[in-house]
Amino acid sequence: MAIDPICKMEVDEATARYTTEYEGKTYYFCAPGCKATFDANPELYAESE
Repeated sequence: MAIDPICKMEVDEATARYTTEYEGKTYYFCAPGCKATFDANPELYAESE
């Protein structure tokens, strides 16, 4: 299970409807609003490696 970086809910990667690729990593979202928030400012929410 992935964790939605916006709301911290668990998201099943196999069935996730909302995803974004950012700097080579796929992020999974529970809802379109969380995806839109991430897409508007990904550097704020992306995991730093």
